[in-house]
Amino acid sequence: QVQLVESGGGLVQAGGSLRLSCVASGNTISINAFGWFRQAPGKQRELVAGISSGARTNYADSVKGRFTISRDNAKNTVYLQMNSLKPEDTAVYYCNALNALESYWGQGTQVTVSS
Repeated sequence: QVQLVESGGGLVQAGGSLRLSCVASGNTISINAFGWFRQAPGKQRELVAGISSGARTNYADSVKGRFTISRDNAKNTVYLQMNSLKPEDTAVYYCNALNALESYWGQGTQVTVSS
């Protein structure tokens, strides 16, 4: 089992920045990849960014050049640095962890970007 706890969400003006953190606990050695997803009201959950065990990253087109995903294996923590935030980035952001058998989710953290 893997437990994920996100933090760092909040209210920010357009153009501002936030850094989300996700701390993993439990069977962390089994994790192959982390991802950040988001879900806005009335919309489906979508992948924002992912990072593999080899630190390869991928991003949604809508956030490329503005968001950066990183991981600190010693701290079992994955980060999402979000710059140049836009009102359309408003959503609940979820941390996800994958191992060979399961997908794990955090409880989510709200990000609200005002115009």
